[in-house]
Amino acid sequence: MDFAIGEDRQMLADTMKRFFANTLGWEKRLKVIETDSGFDRGVWNEMAELGVLGALFPESAGGFGGGAFDIGTVFGEVGRAIATGPFIGTLMAGRLLAAAGETDTLESVISGEKIVTYAHAPAHDPQTGAETNVTATRSGDGWTLDGAKGVVDYLGAADWVVVTANTDDGQRAFLLESGAEGVEVLDYKLVDGGSGGELRLTGASAVALSGIGDSEIAAARAAGIVALTWEGVAVMDELRDQTLDYMRTRKQFGVPIGKFQALQHRMATLALEIEQARSAAINAAAHLDEPDRDRFAAAAKYTLGRVGSLAAEEAIQIHGGIGMTWELPLSHYAKRMVMLGHMLGDEDEHLARYMQLMRAA
Repeated sequence: MDFAIGEDRQMLADTMKRFFANTLGWEKRLKVIETDSGFDRGVWNEMAELGVLGALFPESAGGFGGGAFDIGTVFGEVGRAIATGPFIGTLMAGRLLAAAGETDTLESVISGEKIVTYAHAPAHDPQTGAETNVTATRSGDGWTLDGAKGVVDYLGAADWVVVTANTDDGQRAFLLESGAEGVEVLDYKLVDGGSGGELRLTGASAVALSGIGDSEIAAARAAGIVALTWEGVAVMDELRDQTLDYMRTRKQFGVPIGKFQALQHRMATLALEIEQARSAAINAAAHLDEPDRDRFAAAAKYTLGRVGSLAAEEAIQIHGGIGMTWELPLSHYAKRMVMLGHMLGDEDEHLARYMQLMRAA
């Protein structure tokens, strides 16, 4: 089979690779992740001008792509550069805005004028661990939201938030302004250098996104899983390549450690596992618009978590103590790998989900 992404997508990947190399070098990244927002808004706007954000959405919504492999191409380069920014929040919130016909709002996001993020995970009480979600109540001709969402991607930098909430008619999605009355934002730094936040809502006015229910929210989640798996495979590739480079230069007993057969076997095993993860990510993209989408998405996300942990562990163990130092890029890739393994559900959740879907099939 031909697994090439195609000429147009390859041009997009090459453009992003050059852009990140020129604008987001290692020293620049170290400075950016120390800022409150965790990303560079100027770099984000430049990416928008290049059409990177537009590649995530179809022409009908103001973009020029929107297919699963367009998403994979963009997030693969994001992973290679471990670029920070509200990529996953933009993708998932934008998919719901597009499905609701909110093209004007989405076009301002695609252009870089506005930042949007996606609040979907319930918050947890730090003392009791009790789960708190968001409920929506009709208020005249509109809606008000109450409750909390946790670990919202780049919440502190967002102009708008797409929030999922429980209603009497099931789950729906709403659009609200981050600075509106009744909206409290508690942002914080994440271990991978980016930022997140907790969203607390008390009678906050919001606009219901028309036609958005459980199926549309599930579709946005599946698109997010495709993005994370492609990003994760790119991060694994970097962990492997940086470890191989280290093995060629680090010497013990007068020879490079790459000559040791035990380490060669470990890296060969890792290389095979990464190819399994790559195949799973390709399968998830290929089935994104198919009826069996969720089964392939669950398989890919489970594989990402399992193989990603192996890649991070092997890379750090072979490097030794230097593998976790702040100055070494490898440690940042390993931390990002840990984050990717837990976003949108960890490997245990998706293994159980996959088994359930297989039984149903």
